Amino acid sequence: MGLIEAIEAEGMKAEVPSFNVGDTVRVGFRIIEGGKERIQNFEGVVIAKKNGGIRETFTVRRLSFGVGVERCFPLHSPKIARVEVVRAGKVRRAKLYYLRGLTGKAAKIKEKK
Repeated sequence: MGLIEAIEAEGMKAEVPSFNVGDTVRVGFRIIEGGKERIQNFEGVVIAKKNGGIRETFTVRRLSFGVGVERCFPLHSPKIARVEVVRAGKVRRAKLYYLRGLTGKAAKIKEKK
């Protein structure tokens, strides 16, 4: 197991921002179109974090023109340029899948003071 852990440690990013489930984050994702590369932001609420180490992923949910859009990002992927915490949320659950059924004010998350 020491060899596997050493290989995983090489691929992990050094500066990973600390954020939790319930936080609103802005993820800068690198997109390659033709020969050009640009960064596209995806802002929403973190509804889940899974796994650990190099396999760690997080799911971000936002409303786009009234339709819920969820995207799952690998935390240590080289395609992720940055993760900024816009606001910290106060929640009491590890997974916020119940937000899928809520709309409007009911889907609001209180801000952590």
